[in-house]
Amino acid sequence: MSLEIRQRETDGILILDLHGRLVAGESVQQLRESMRGLISSGGKNVILNLADTDYIDSTGLGTLVICYTSAKKEGGMAKLLNLNRRNVELLVLTKLTTVFEVFNDEQSAINSFFPSREIKRFDILSFLEEQEKTGD
Repeated sequence: MSLEIRQRETDGILILDLHGRLVAGESVQQLRESMRGLISSGGKNVILNLADTDYIDSTGLGTLVICYTSAKKEGGMAKLLNLNRRNVELLVLTKLTTVFEVFNDEQSAINSFFPSREIKRFDILSFLEEQEKTGD
């Protein structure tokens, strides 16, 4: 399954909806090219919506880090939205939760780019407890 990337914008924040698997090969190349294009056209604040990304391998994880550093180099940020349990565990295991801001609510992710707006922070422990209750 290849990666499909849909781009949209809300309040001046670019949101990339990723659908599929973020794995070595064509899918990571697609994401890198998308980020490169966004940054070259002036887009520096990006939310990567991973709601429909069911699997991320080590190359995909590295690509997320590249997206983050590319945006940061231009004075922006790349933040993660709607990770599934496996992907949250992957970030925790690799300690990338100390690098990425993670959100499970799109409006909070958008609001995080605006200091005066209220945001609801992602709580890993609450997320995992909720996953246990629902059996995911």
